[in-house]
Parts: sequence; structure tokens; C-alpha cells
Amino acid sequence: MAAQITMNTPMRYARMLGVGAYRPDRVIPNSEIVDAIDSSDEWIQSRSGVKQRYRARPDESVVDMSEVASRDALAMAGLDASQIDAVIVATVTHMYQTPGAAPLLAARLGLTCAAFDVSAACAGYAYAVSVANDMVRAGTADHVLVVGMEKLLDITDLTDRGSAFIFGDGGGAAIIGPSDVPGIGPTVWGSDGTKSELITQAPSWTDFGANRDLPWPTLRMEGPAVFRWAVYEMAKVCQQALDATGITADELDVFIPHQANIRIIDSMVKQLKLPESVYVARDIVETANTSAGSIPLATERLLRERPDLHGTLALQMGFGAGLVYAAQVVVLP
Repeated sequence: MAAQITMNTPMRYARMLGVGAYRPDRVIPNSEIVDAIDSSDEWIQSRSGVKQRYRARPDESVVDMSEVASRDALAMAGLDASQIDAVIVATVTHMYQTPGAAPLLAARLGLTCAAFDVSAACAGYAYAVSVANDMVRAGTADHVLVVGMEKLLDITDLTDRGSAFIFGDGGGAAIIGPSDVPGIGPTVWGSDGTKSELITQAPSWTDFGANRDLPWPTLRMEGPAVFRWAVYEMAKVCQQALDATGITADELDVFIPHQANIRIIDSMVKQLKLPESVYVARDIVETANTSAGSIPLATERLLRERPDLHGTLALQMGFGAGLVYAAQVVVLP
């Protein structure tokens, strides 16, 4: 009979111990971009809710920004970087096919631990939180650093009327560690690759490399189709995440959806029948859509502005290119 693998670590619980964020110094109001897209501040706000966005410096990388957010998250968690066992960076704007951003970030923190990137667009942070939760629960790691960080304006066509106003730079980080009680509920996640053409990069890096006369690769989005998909499908995913955790809308304290569009957020609030007592993150007004960075950015802001929300129950969910989505209920640090 073959020998059996011995598991010495029993399953345990995990929770979020700290969060941090990074917002670049430069603020770009709508007034700076409207002429290039023949639009107006009023039109942009009515369509998306966005008033401004942050833009990273040309010499700032995803790794640079991630380091700042990570150190803030470590400080809130009361941990030293040496206590981190794994680093996961969710991003689609680290401009190297290899090496990934996570090993470079780990090195910045003086670590030689496991480190890898997650490419799941705007759901990347929620995906990474789920992976980190599983790692801690299984004993693969005691503390995992999760980062959602983007430099989206590097791949945004600022002359495209349908998308130029939507995106911004920045993101955040979270520390996931062991807990005596459940702190992260089951993740409801999935994808629909049949709709992948709704949010894409064009041209591909291969085509651009073969023909430098092509425009620099940028994001292309079928806005109305994405809007319809999100409005009709993502509230269902949120409800499934609540059901999987055994939490009702009345018991929820905070809702932190991906900051894609203020009208999508408001629609989900209505469909979920969230009471007015639930704090709803609408960080999009000041930071625009930062893809994998939007949920941790919004989380850091709400805990800074509303310290009474520390330790409360939050539903977070992300969705985007792929099309991919993920939602889970978490206890905030």
C-alpha cells in the first residue's frame, strides 16, 4: 500500500488584519480631459459619477505604488514585513511579461517568500483575497500580503470618448492572517469568456511589436453592453455571496463594490435592497475606475473617514474584463 501524505496543520480561520492605499500626487479633474473627447464635466458626471482621477508620475511603477500601500497595511496590522509568508499582486498594468510585480515587491520588503501576480482585471483583488484566505486556512502561510494596484492611464486612450474619463491610477493592499473566528466568507466567483470582446486591449502586444505603425495598445470597452451585464448579473453574484455566508442585507454594515460606474453601484444597492444603514463606497467620484485597485482604495478611505466601521461586516465584489467576477463577505480590520 502506498504511503499517505500527513497533514499536520488543521484548517483554521482567516481575516483581514490591515489595509493601506496609494493615491498618486497628481489630480486630474474632468476639466482637463473634456476638450480631447468633445465632452463636458456635467456629461461625465451624469454618465459615470467621476469628478476626478489620480495620475501616477511617468517614473512611478506598479511596484513603487504597491510598496507604499503595503507598508501602510503592515502598519495597521501591527506586523513587520518579515512576518509575511506570501505576496500576491493583482494587476494588469505591470509592464513586464516577466518577472511579475510580486517578486519585485517582495524584494523591496526584504522578503524571499512565495510571490506571484494575479491577472483578473477588476476582480483581481477579490480573487487574490480568496486565494490568500485559502492559504491561511490551509496553513500554507500565516500572513499573506494582497495588493490591488494599477497604472491604467498608461493604457488609456485619452481621445476615446467612451473610455477616456473612466480610468485612473492607484490601489491598495491588505494583510490576510489567522483568526479565531471566520473573517472571510466563501467566495462566489466565475467568468464568462464568451463575452471577452466587451473589454479588451487593442492592438495585442504581438501585433504592436510586429508593426510599430499601429497605435500604442490601450483598453477598448463596449460600455453599454458591459453596463447591462453588470446591472443584471452582478447583483445576483452579490446575493449569492451573502447567502453563502449566511448574512442578510439587514445584517450588513458596508458594501464595497468595484468602482466602475456610479449608476451600476446604485442599481446593485437597489436590487439587493440594502437598508440606508449600510455604508456604500462611492470612491469612484474621486478616484475613477482603478480596476484591481478600486476595492482596497475604497476600503482604506472608508476606514480612515469612518473609524467606527472598523471590525464591521462588508460585502466586497469586483467584476471586469474576461468577463470575470468575484464577491465575498469580510470582516473589516
